[in-house]
Amino acid sequence: MSRGKVIILTAPSGSGKTTLAGRLMQDFPIIKFSVSATTRKPRAGEIHGRDYYFLSREEFQSKIAQNEFLEYEEFYNGTLYGTLKSDVENQLKKGYFVLLDIEVKGAKNIKDQFGSECLGIFVNPPSIQELENRLIARGTESAETLKTRLERAQMEMKAATNFDTRIVNDELERAYQELKSIVEPFIKST
Repeated sequence: MSRGKVIILTAPSGSGKTTLAGRLMQDFPIIKFSVSATTRKPRAGEIHGRDYYFLSREEFQSKIAQNEFLEYEEFYNGTLYGTLKSDVENQLKKGYFVLLDIEVKGAKNIKDQFGSECLGIFVNPPSIQELENRLIARGTESAETLKTRLERAQMEMKAATNFDTRIVNDELERAYQELKSIVEPFIKST
């Protein structure tokens, strides 16, 4: 079996990348999700090793010191998130395409590391106003975190040109069909 490749879906929070990622994995069994590590506490129903690798801050910092991350980032609230090298490499060696659903800065770092062995896709929200509406509808944002996420989203949207292609998630089914038409040839090109 040949070595797999990396597929990145990146977007501002609330753009729909996680929903699109789930659909891709349903349609393409060769795609395996890269589970991120985080220092945040598990939410109801989340399982260690399936949803995230839940690490203490000390464990996470030890892994940083041992160069065990492909990328990591500390967010405005002090929470750390990162992609473990071992998790990605194990799947690639088995011939899987590894799907990373990650933030823009980390996505750029991984795209730079993997080059042509990586397909980087930026998912744009239809507009900042629509993104704000989606984040409000989630019901998980305070006024302060909403403001911070929207400011970050505006900055992140400027980075869309750093990726191979971008799609606009204005209507889920249309956006998914476009995404599928981009990913399928990448998988078949191996």
